Amino acid sequence: MKYLSLVWAQLFRSKTRTLLTLLSVVTAFLLFGMLDSVRVAFNSGGSLDGANRLITTSRLSITQSLPVRLEQQIRTVPGVKDITYAMWFGGIYQDPKNFFPSFSVAPNYFEVYTNLELPPEQLRAFQETRTGAVVGEALAKEFGWKVGDTIPLQATIFPRQGSNDWPLQLVGIFRSKDRAAAAGEERQLVMNWTYFDEANDYIKGQVSWFTVTLDNPAHASRVAQAIDALSMNSDRETKSQTESAFQQSFAKQFADIGLIVTSIMGAVFFTLLLLTGNTMAQAVRERIPELAILKTLGFKDGTVLWLVLVESVLLVGLGGLIGMGLAALILPGLASRAQGLLPPGIPMQTWLVGAGLIVLIGLVVGVLPALRAKRLKIVDALAGR
Repeated sequence: MKYLSLVWAQLFRSKTRTLLTLLSVVTAFLLFGMLDSVRVAFNSGGSLDGANRLITTSRLSITQSLPVRLEQQIRTVPGVKDITYAMWFGGIYQDPKNFFPSFSVAPNYFEVYTNLELPPEQLRAFQETRTGAVVGEALAKEFGWKVGDTIPLQATIFPRQGSNDWPLQLVGIFRSKDRAAAAGEERQLVMNWTYFDEANDYIKGQVSWFTVTLDNPAHASRVAQAIDALSMNSDRETKSQTESAFQQSFAKQFADIGLIVTSIMGAVFFTLLLLTGNTMAQAVRERIPELAILKTLGFKDGTVLWLVLVESVLLVGLGGLIGMGLAALILPGLASRAQGLLPPGIPMQTWLVGAGLIVLIGLVVGVLPALRAKRLKIVDALAGR
């Protein structure tokens, strides 16, 4: 610590170069903090312990449907409090760019998803109106919809009586109790499963998933195993998991998030190594006479080596901590719009990996300049050789 002021002075000897390099390190660790948090979230095990709700889907793929009759069997499983179901619809509004989650649901959908508030009279209208639909408040504001409007959805998967037109009557607008998650939860549309089942041309008596509430979250693992045992060795085997794990597996259908994140961060840190290594090498070259003076004053070779290494780690450490701090500030806002796909903050695993990378990169980029400073001969340095 007694040499900290000396290291600090060496680090900011060329303020412009140091600040530009620091900005590069901040950017790299900002990306790392956010992207690695995504990787950790998508690679999490989705433990069933303490889960309040389970999602039951096909074991093969979430794109494979299940028979709706399985609902009655699941209700008989000890520990199941209630159950509802939904079928993915995937329609668009006016333009393919206007895509949002849309699915058909059972009449008791809002009794299970108690985090979504729908006025009682609108809930009754939804249950009693065959072509009725309910949307989230955020989605209604986005398109200027109000109760009583007709929403002309266009089917992308399931045509209706030879046509892709699915006109739906808007009978209700729900609101999320969790305002932090409202941007994601309120951007969806639901319609009556009975109407969808009767009107679509291709699929009958099928659902995409069941949502199961438990009488005791501590029994989640046992209940999940019992549910999956109902269809074991059949052609419709199931997989029960937490809601967060289900949402993650849904997103993984589109891309291998872990591979993408690893590839991006590999390229970023490789570039960072080259940039920071060049900065340290140039800084040591410019200070050769000063380093020779330090040795003349009695600084040992090992001490000079550690001064350069500490300078390198300090440079990367400052940028890394600022970048990770910015990521920690930004991530909660993104998580609120991601419907549970992202963690509300940077996981401890990411902080630990980030700290390890700071030390590792700092040592790697500083070791060669530090060795050069250690081997420096006083006479050669002062002579300009």
